Amino acid sequence: MAYENSNAALPSRAVHPMAKPGYGKRSAPDQLPSGADDFAHLPARAAYLASFIDRLGENAAMDAKTLAKAQPLYGQQAVRSALNELGEAGHLRRVRRRVAPDDGAATGTRWVFHTYWSRTARDDEWWARLLGGDTSGVTPEVTPEVPHSAPAEEAPAPTPAPRGEAHPSLAYDTLARLGLHDPRLALSSADCTVLEGPAAQWLERGVTPERLTQVLVAGLPEQVRSPRGFVQRRLIEKLPPEPPFPTAPPAAPCTLMECTDYRVPGRPEALPGGLCRACRSTGGTTSPEQPNQMQPAAVHARAAEVRASMRAHSQFVQIH
Repeated sequence: MAYENSNAALPSRAVHPMAKPGYGKRSAPDQLPSGADDFAHLPARAAYLASFIDRLGENAAMDAKTLAKAQPLYGQQAVRSALNELGEAGHLRRVRRRVAPDDGAATGTRWVFHTYWSRTARDDEWWARLLGGDTSGVTPEVTPEVPHSAPAEEAPAPTPAPRGEAHPSLAYDTLARLGLHDPRLALSSADCTVLEGPAAQWLERGVTPERLTQVLVAGLPEQVRSPRGFVQRRLIEKLPPEPPFPTAPPAAPCTLMECTDYRVPGRPEALPGGLCRACRSTGGTTSPEQPNQMQPAAVHARAAEVRASMRAHSQFVQIH
């Protein structure tokens, strides 16, 4: 198919920013060789962005802001919409994975974030098996089947690229999302910066972001006049003690998929097409950078989705 503005050359991957360690692009296994019609089944915008992403090296920055800066045709909102389309078409999934503490660290939880990319479109069942650690039998199913006229050319080794913009810490991210769980605890960026240190202490003591969120939003008064002061008081007064003994690393990493558009975590079966229920109902056009444009119904739907995801995750951890 002919892409919009097809005369515009795709930027070289050599100059694309790389994500910080633990983030960025991760290629899915067993992809078919590259061909001229790999993305012919996609709309023009999604096909252009897919061709661009496919040429990026491992660990390349995959956030909408960086992708918008790295190519000349589409801005952040258009890139976010295209990423949603690529997820629904089976080319992309966002994932967060809990890993064991680094060598020499007795306690603590570390999360890594990846955007899995597959040139070959896959269905939800395939992605669920891959993210569950089962790589056997994931090769045969290809959706859709696209003929390939020529084998892929061997790509040159990527040259070192400038480091991308720093991602927020997990503590900051947890605080920033409190307003999604309950609008009474909506914090400003300055509030999150001030409270980031106390929140990080909870995570360093083995408390998961989901559990920390539950503690902070539980039993709220009818009115919270100072969300920052309220959260700060709870972070200090309810801080759990340090574990008396080293926490054994988990037998297997815990993997959660994320909504492509809104980064809501959940099990793969709860995010068909890589989108949460609220994003599927609204067409996946809302972004966390534009909270003021959300309708009240969408806010409540998202909050319900998050609560359901946390309950499912809590049950999974108790079982394992």
